Amino acid sequence: MEQYAGIDVSLELSSVCVVDAKGRVVREAKVASEPGALVTFLRSLCPVPVRVGLEAGPLSQWLHAGLVAAGFDAVLLETRHVKAALSAMVVKTDRKDARGIAQLLRMGWYRPVHRKSPGAQELRALLVGRKLLQAKLRDVEFSIRGLLRGFGLKVGEVSKGRFERRVRELVAGHEMLEAVTGSMLTARAGLQTEFMALHRRVLAAVRADAICRRLMTVPGVGAVVALTFTATIDDPGRFARSRAVGAHVGLTPKRYQSGETDIVGGVSKAGDAMVRTALYEAANVLLSRTTRFSALKHWAAEVARRRGVKRAKVALARKLATVLHRIWVDGSEFRWGKEAVAA
Repeated sequence: MEQYAGIDVSLELSSVCVVDAKGRVVREAKVASEPGALVTFLRSLCPVPVRVGLEAGPLSQWLHAGLVAAGFDAVLLETRHVKAALSAMVVKTDRKDARGIAQLLRMGWYRPVHRKSPGAQELRALLVGRKLLQAKLRDVEFSIRGLLRGFGLKVGEVSKGRFERRVRELVAGHEMLEAVTGSMLTARAGLQTEFMALHRRVLAAVRADAICRRLMTVPGVGAVVALTFTATIDDPGRFARSRAVGAHVGLTPKRYQSGETDIVGGVSKAGDAMVRTALYEAANVLLSRTTRFSALKHWAAEVARRRGVKRAKVALARKLATVLHRIWVDGSEFRWGKEAVAA
């Protein structure tokens, strides 16, 4: 009789539950969260499970790769589906979660999640590290501004290069402020150096990638946006239609319909937040800073005239996801179309 194994992944020990085709629990155990330990445990079963399921998560991708390499039919389950299916449980434990995952596998009521390739995971790590350093750098600068403001010292609008000089000019003669801001400026300089090192790696990765260079032919799409898009999508062939990419990254409206109630809300924000933010920033640049007109910008300008600028930017971000995916699949470049005259 066929068997199915559900794994609730934890940092040290993962809960494993094996059920048969009728839903009866065959075996339960706690296994070390290592691919080798899980493979050894699953191979000790008779018969070997026909499918192994793990809820998608940071550690799950590594375990999934190890199980697939060992010859198991392993799948990553969509987190929202698992949460919805297991939400009826009054008592939530790792053991019960593993049981629920195994039952989902048996019934086929799940949505598989794409496991990113090692190259895409490396690029994602690069982008995440760059973004973290950028955020911390900004936090330090804002903290310095706020600290000095309490003493009536206003930094004002200065460039990145003149920020440190301006701060030192303001605190000159204040012994305590010189000591505090001096340490913070030293930390800022270190963050700036490391941020630029990662930023140069991003630019080098884009220069070496022909796909990213083609995506950058789209107005508003720079090196960071192109690399974020390719690292997140990873495999364009997993989307049957380019229009599905917008929904995948959470840029389509939510809808609740029941009886006479029919409510259309804001965007779902169900996908990856990093690529969604990158697409919105690209849409903002295209709509507000790009001077050359295109059919795409003309369309967004019409949406802005009818529905407002904020909705237009979200709609344009969704459209950009479609355009970028189509350029990737077709091997083409952005077509500006017949230039329109702004109303």
